[in-house]
Amino acid sequence: MRSPKIILENLQKHSKEENYKYERLYRNLYNEDFYLQALQNIYANKGAMTPGIDGLTLDGYGKERVERIIHAVKDHSYQPNPVRRQYIKKKNGKMRPLGISSSDDKLVEEVIKMILESIYEPTFSNYSHGFRPGRSCHTALLQLQQNFTGVKWFVEGDIKSYFDTIDHHSLINILRRRIKDEAFIELIWKFLKAGYMENWEYNATFSGIAQGSGISPILANIYLNEFDRFMEGYKKGFDKGTGRKRNNEYSRKQSYRQRCKAKIRKEWDGYSDTEKQEAVRRLAELKREFQKIPMGDPMDTGYKRIQYVRYADDFLIGVIGSKEDAEKIKSDIGRFFEETLKLELSVEKTLITNSDDKARFLGYDVTVCNDSALKKAKGKGTVKAYTGKIKLYLPKEKWVGKLLGYGVLKIVSRAGEKEVWKPLQRNDYIFLPVHEMVRKYNAQIRGIYNYYRLASNVSVLNKFHYVMEYSLYKTVAAKYRITMTKAKLKYTKNKEFKVPYKTQKGTKYAVLYNEGFRRVKYALGSYADIIPEYEQMNKPKELFFRYKANVCEMCGAYVPAVKVYQVKSMSDLDVNTEWGAIMNKKKRKTLVVCGDCYDRIHK
Repeated sequence: MRSPKIILENLQKHSKEENYKYERLYRNLYNEDFYLQALQNIYANKGAMTPGIDGLTLDGYGKERVERIIHAVKDHSYQPNPVRRQYIKKKNGKMRPLGISSSDDKLVEEVIKMILESIYEPTFSNYSHGFRPGRSCHTALLQLQQNFTGVKWFVEGDIKSYFDTIDHHSLINILRRRIKDEAFIELIWKFLKAGYMENWEYNATFSGIAQGSGISPILANIYLNEFDRFMEGYKKGFDKGTGRKRNNEYSRKQSYRQRCKAKIRKEWDGYSDTEKQEAVRRLAELKREFQKIPMGDPMDTGYKRIQYVRYADDFLIGVIGSKEDAEKIKSDIGRFFEETLKLELSVEKTLITNSDDKARFLGYDVTVCNDSALKKAKGKGTVKAYTGKIKLYLPKEKWVGKLLGYGVLKIVSRAGEKEVWKPLQRNDYIFLPVHEMVRKYNAQIRGIYNYYRLASNVSVLNKFHYVMEYSLYKTVAAKYRITMTKAKLKYTKNKEFKVPYKTQKGTKYAVLYNEGFRRVKYALGSYADIIPEYEQMNKPKELFFRYKANVCEMCGAYVPAVKVYQVKSMSDLDVNTEWGAIMNKKKRKTLVVCGDCYDRIHK
């Protein structure tokens, strides 16, 4: 069998050849190593051990299971199960449907995903950041900061119920442009039409892709790549001029200062000390005057630009032009979605916003800095501020909403009085060990900081920290039935809230987060490679090679077929069992075992 790494690399080599047609892709699903690579890719994922409608998980992966899947694929009898639908709460309070695939389907979906990624990922637009290797919300926001300087209008885009309304026929037609293998296309069709189970009732799917399935992100990006290409073409037709013409007011004031400077230089030797000081002061004042004025003419109709960035179904367009231009762009993209992709823009979420106001993108407030103030630069004296630069802000409703959602804050408002914030204890945490409380609070504090660390006002999280800190003190006090002050003093040493706990390696400490909230201008040192590298890590601990070794990690026996025992999380391990002790020592959620040891585990 050929290595999946070599096969995928060969597929990538042809990805940028526009007219190249991929054939015989389906036969790659006969390769046992592809399923092992799929398991390697997904076994550590949060939902990997969540059962689908058949109640099975990835626990027990082995040769027998893979051979059964391959046999069904070969005779084209493989039929994906309907996904098990469950709902998760969205930020706006509404519920988002999530599809949980069956365990066999997760493996097949991951193989399909690897193949599609190797074909399409190298051709995706640089404007796209969602569900892509090496890209994230932060890379989208950094691109926004770098490219949107000077925009006058924002078009905030949102596609209505995107994942639920993707047109199957349009998607398949897009795939057929590159893929000339009807068996592979038919398999994707089966997943699209598999339907879903809700309250034990089957529902057919006539459009859309189940969020949560392994292939939904790559298929969603393939579909919206059509919009990315549309925007690239639209930008070429819209952009006009090579640069803004010079601002007449700026040129007039700059020329006047130069004439004054020349006159002062000519008459300098005849000035008294007082006149010299006055001349220097006057030149500095004239310099400040013209530096406050934009160098380029902001009303120049001969200069227009569009900038664009997308993360999944959220996108933002920046326009250097008039409001009429922004309205036409919104109308044109709405028509493209309707006529070409059979999608609909969300009327309430697709907005035209002046850059002096705040647009919303990926949970950040976005605005343009038009401050005319000057600043001092090291070694350069007074220089012009960054007029036109994009500023990102953490909205108050986001961090306050988190506090209210966690149940750690009560806001008391009285007419005519300032509102009072009261930190609250967390009754659901009272029965936890105190060091576990600290870990949970730290995870929530770090979580919001890590996401909003690009925000210019990220320091407001000091207020967030204050509420969380005193909520923790109150929770510890409730646990021990002591006062909050005593709870704080009990664990505070050298201004740190530090809780000791015992481990097999001795005493360790859980310390409440105290590292501050500094803005990070560049969340990533450099942009990660957008093309996935299918490197197999040549280390014995890697599941792929552990499985291929055919050695039981419990009894040490060499066997022709092994199985993979897996737990959902390390906390599920019973360290008093032989297998639990081995997995805990090696910090693994998987154990490669022979059939006899696997049966022992499950007795």
